[in-house]
This record gives sequence, structure tokens and C-alpha cells, in this order.
Amino acid sequence: MPDTRPGAPEAEHRFHNYTGNDIPWYVRAIWIGFWVFAITYTIRYLLPAMQVELIQRP
Repeated sequence: MPDTRPGAPEAEHRFHNYTGNDIPWYVRAIWIGFWVFAITYTIRYLLPAMQVELIQRP
């Protein structure tokens, strides 16, 4: 005979179905846009500026 007390582990485990939250599509689009901008900025501005700073010191 199963234990049906309110605090029994079997009774508590019955309704514990955990699911993760889905990230909305627009939040994913914002993150993709951020990473595209960050990579483009790094390649276009930061790397050439670092080369000039490292080679031609003031």
C-alpha cells in the first residue's frame, strides 16, 4: 500500500515536472546581432589599431 500522506516523497514527486524556460526568438536575435557587431568591430577597428600600437610606439 503506497504512503499517501501529504508530505510523503511519493506524493510530493507526483507534480514535480521541471522544464526550462525557452528564450524568445527576439532575444536570440538581439544576441546574434550583438555578436556579429562585436566580431565585426574587433576585426575592422581593434586589430588594426593594435598592430599600429605594437609596431609604432610613440
